[in-house]
Amino acid sequence: MAGINKVLVLLPTTEEHKRLFRNAAPSAEFIFISQSELKKEIMENVDVIIGNPPINLLKEAKGLKWLQLGSAGADKYVNEGILPPGTILTNSSGAYGLAVAEYMLAVLFELFYNLHLYRDNQNHGLWKDEGNVRSIHNCVVLIAGLGDIGGEFAKRIKALGGYTIGVRRTKRSKPDFIDELYLTDQLDTLLPRADVVAITLPGTRETYRLFSAERLKKMKQGAVIINTGRGTTIDTDALCDCLESGHLAGAALDVTDPEPLPAEHRLWKMKNAIITPHIAGGIHLPETFERIIRISVENLRRYTMGEDLINIVNPVLGY
Repeated sequence: MAGINKVLVLLPTTEEHKRLFRNAAPSAEFIFISQSELKKEIMENVDVIIGNPPINLLKEAKGLKWLQLGSAGADKYVNEGILPPGTILTNSSGAYGLAVAEYMLAVLFELFYNLHLYRDNQNHGLWKDEGNVRSIHNCVVLIAGLGDIGGEFAKRIKALGGYTIGVRRTKRSKPDFIDELYLTDQLDTLLPRADVVAITLPGTRETYRLFSAERLKKMKQGAVIINTGRGTTIDTDALCDCLESGHLAGAALDVTDPEPLPAEHRLWKMKNAIITPHIAGGIHLPETFERIIRISVENLRRYTMGEDLINIVNPVLGY
């Protein structure tokens, strides 16, 4: 059993949530506060943090043993020197698949049925037919990244009659909802086949501008691209060029590079781009937050009992 003296919880908990946390570690002292209330004096004596503390305050947590993030992305916390040596880092992977996969499906329908154009027309009082639409049925969808989010999206595409091609970093068995499975080194040969490219990759050195100008040009004429991973995975200027030229029919981006996207950036003005401010994976869907709580409570129970934790982040890989 791992001894815990003080647990800092930075998640917006209810009384029921607090009860669950206390039951998971009965002997620990808990501090439930928001990030805005956090002071360096509090950080000095904590063993465990649940939530996403500001990077600049982590240097004060010299006794930190374990950090459980409320996010799936851990890229800000894996750089050398951010966490005290020996600190275990876990994330909330598994909490966001439902919300982000449904977001991806929504923006895909929006692009395929020209709903973004009709919204623009509505704002101008313009009654205009925007032409042909497309169906997910028999559509070839390439999903880059088959974690929780990519897998949930692939399941929904498969259920709607789409053909799914999965791309992942490491070799694993092919799930039933994927028609073809490949490693990342096959990406160039797969891009010309896909009507849709959906990106759910983390932000790492290996994924930085993975979708370069050269790769974007290899995509099928008239294809659409969706990104809910990290904005740095796509060369933004090259994407703008492909949208302007008509090589790509559309893009739906919940993440951008840079982020936030500057008000003067040309991407805002593109009719065939849908941009949202990194909200697909937030806690706007209540079930997402309940899943974060369940993951955090279960890991706290495991830590207290000396059992293996789930969702341990590999600092080298960044996820």
